[in-house]
Amino acid sequence: MDQAPCLPRLFLASLLAILIAVAACSGAGGVAPPVPAAPTPPPSAAPSAAGGPVTTPDQAVAAVVAFEPRFEGIEAKDPNMIGQSAWYEVKPASGVGAFLVTMRVGWGDCPAGCIDEHVWTYAVAPDGTVNLQRETGSDPPADAWPGGGGGEGGGATGLQVTAVAGPVCPVEKPGDPACAPKPLPGATILVMDANGKVLDKVTADAQGAAFIALDAGSYVIGAEGTSGMMGGPEQQPVSIKAGRISQVTLLYDTGIR
Repeated sequence: MDQAPCLPRLFLASLLAILIAVAACSGAGGVAPPVPAAPTPPPSAAPSAAGGPVTTPDQAVAAVVAFEPRFEGIEAKDPNMIGQSAWYEVKPASGVGAFLVTMRVGWGDCPAGCIDEHVWTYAVAPDGTVNLQRETGSDPPADAWPGGGGGEGGGATGLQVTAVAGPVCPVEKPGDPACAPKPLPGATILVMDANGKVLDKVTADAQGAAFIALDAGSYVIGAEGTSGMMGGPEQQPVSIKAGRISQVTLLYDTGIR
């Protein structure tokens, strides 16, 4: 018998088997899953909340204060001011149109230069980005920050005064806490106007501290003589800002040499 009529059926069966195998392979392989995106690296600097651009030293300082609010109320360094515990300096950063802002907070016998301090150096880019470059010193106590209380003045306006007595040791060693000036309880502190008129008088507590509520303005801080001291502290000018607490340290001379 002639077998030719069977060839088309064999060809169709083979073709169907090939199509089924191809379909099976396609289903097994599927579509390759998407490659997950690489995580975004954290920024190396923080943008200022004050916003850019920054083109002046004042704007650079404002950017740093926005970055670290505890600097609120800090003033420019004044080489003629005795006992300035907190100050800032601004210098241009060469070639990049940016600024370097140095912030300093000091505490402890600041009329004599402050026993301790903390210094920060920030780079402020033209777009307002703030980047901490360098930081030295021990951690400042809460009341050493420009606004007092870690930058939270609670809306109070006035002056925090600390009365201390020194020298304590006949031979002082820089940085020796045993020879640091000691608090002077009972010291009488005077608040005067520019003409020397006494506006207020307060007594320091057992820690040699006193808070004086004052209106915003300029004052002169002095003290009456204290028994057992060779001399009283030098008078100091102070500027009080609304909603802020300024700080002054008064140094009495013990006569120890």
